[in-house]
Amino acid sequence: MAFDTSGNVTRRALLGAFAATTLVAAPTYSNAAGFLKGAGDIRRIRMVSPRTGEKIDTIYWIEGQYIKDAVREISIFMRDWRVDDIKDIDTRTIDIMAASHNLVDTTEPFTMLSGYRSPETNAMLRRRSRNVARNSRHIAGQAADLRLKSRSVAQLSKAAVACHSGGVGKYYRSNFVHMDCGPTRVWGG
Repeated sequence: MAFDTSGNVTRRALLGAFAATTLVAAPTYSNAAGFLKGAGDIRRIRMVSPRTGEKIDTIYWIEGQYIKDAVREISIFMRDWRVDDIKDIDTRTIDIMAASHNLVDTTEPFTMLSGYRSPETNAMLRRRSRNVARNSRHIAGQAADLRLKSRSVAQLSKAAVACHSGGVGKYYRSNFVHMDCGPTRVWGG
């Protein structure tokens, strides 16, 4: 696994995680069709938000290139809904989420419980729970808390750990898995 000097996973390591998976997806917006002709590597993310009622199903990467508009859509979707604040979501986190989703072999979209959190929202959640980190990667747009109805926390976390990229937190009681692009580590029972 390749890491930078601060112990964070590199893009090369994430590419390796994708090399172990096969992503086959159909475009969900009309202008993607032109990109797909002869496309070898496609990355797609599907999520729903119970907080806002929104859904996203988008191809965000084709043959080595991120699709800027799609990544922006993902950032808007993953915004802090409490204060309607948007931060660019780190593409390494999106890659970890997409690779994990592919590894569990389901078309069911992730249920996203938390993406970006403003510092104010994180402080409020920290006052309510000791499980919220003061310097959470959510504040940096580098984390997501996700669940799948069709897969257990154990199954989803195993897929995330198999990516060898970033942090994976298992929250069995709340039925979700935390994924981030920070140093590789695992926590939770």
